Amino acid sequence: MTLPGSQTPQGINRIQENLLARLERRLLNWICSHLPARITPDMLTFGGMVGAFMIFGGYVLSNLGEDWLWLAIAGYAVHWFGDSTDGSLARFRKIERPRYGYFLDHSCDGLATTMVVAGIGLSPYVTLEVALVALTGYLLLSIHAFLSVRVLGELKLSYLNAGPTELRLMLVSLTLAMMAFGTGPGWFGVISGFDLFVGSVGAILIALFVLQTAATSRRLALAEPSRNKEWLKSAEIS
Repeated sequence: MTLPGSQTPQGINRIQENLLARLERRLLNWICSHLPARITPDMLTFGGMVGAFMIFGGYVLSNLGEDWLWLAIAGYAVHWFGDSTDGSLARFRKIERPRYGYFLDHSCDGLATTMVVAGIGLSPYVTLEVALVALTGYLLLSIHAFLSVRVLGELKLSYLNAGPTELRLMLVSLTLAMMAFGTGPGWFGVISGFDLFVGSVGAILIALFVLQTAATSRRLALAEPSRNKEWLKSAEIS
């Protein structure tokens, strides 16, 4: 989950338009100003990964009882704190390591999101195949974001006015719904409401990837018009 606190290499334009961005930024600045000096960005990154393991464990262990879902919910809070404050703290203290931070942050994001979605798919509430559709959508959008950094110098951190924080809140709500409604027989005895929700999210992410790819391609095509006609003319002359 690419977060507002992500460190990015110098010269990259970070595009962030999620609903909670301003409120979260004020909160993160306050947190950074009160963190002890011994706390480092790398420690916070590690803490965020601990939260991801908690989420994964909570969902998997929910096969033994729904009360384990509280571990997943706590994991979301731990993951938000660590993964949102690591880059923010580096910038607050002016100790950024742009390339190192960018590489480590997004590598951890990929692993953490894989663990979260895999955990959901290994729970008794969502089938693994449906969860993998959502993971595919996330990975495709990640690929688009990283390619945009290379070809446009832009890193898009939100889509449809929603970013990582809004996504976490949505997943917490989904987890609470799991506790409230249980596994159940599903619609038509085949697909559950949770499968439908997670599958729909995955389909939306894949659709966003297709639309963003088309928009970026058009933008690049205008910036770099085809020179094939020029080549044909030169070939005819020669």
